[in-house]
Amino acid sequence: MTALTQYDDKPPHEARGSWDDHAAIAALLEPAGIGLERWEANVALAPDATDDDIMQAYAGDIERLKARGGYRSCDIARLTPDHPEREAMRAKFLAEHVHDDDEVRFFVEGAGLFYIRSGGVVHALLCTAGDLIVLPAGTPHWFDMGERPHFTAIRLFTTPDGWVARFTGDEIARAIPLYQGAA
Repeated sequence: MTALTQYDDKPPHEARGSWDDHAAIAALLEPAGIGLERWEANVALAPDATDDDIMQAYAGDIERLKARGGYRSCDIARLTPDHPEREAMRAKFLAEHVHDDDEVRFFVEGAGLFYIRSGGVVHALLCTAGDLIVLPAGTPHWFDMGERPHFTAIRLFTTPDGWVARFTGDEIARAIPLYQGAA
């Protein structure tokens, strides 16, 4: 289930509140220019599904997003608890960064936690299967998939370079609670 917890972006980073109503969460994120939609993620993925299999299963959704946002390329981000590089990949995404491109993710299975800093608040947004999130270019954020990651997300980009981050160097990501993953 999609959930949001807001934290002050200044020490001691106190929690301001939590929500689990999708419409209320989308309304709270809208002033920051963050888009959150609920789509159908109704394709059961086989454990051995390839990126091409996933892209084919969601081809219609991908084409609609490309047309709507001017996105020209896409890829698949998929991590499982037994992935040999899960710890290194988690560490890479845990530092606050920005992109010159929108960050567009459609979660087709599993979950992960986006931390988005905007307007004096850190929005800790738990995205689950069916969530489409669009962060505008230049939005400071980080992402945690937990110690035992399980998610598949389609990522779309306006540039063919794909995921390119500029790290802010701010240590705020160390001050907000990490994602614990599914219970």
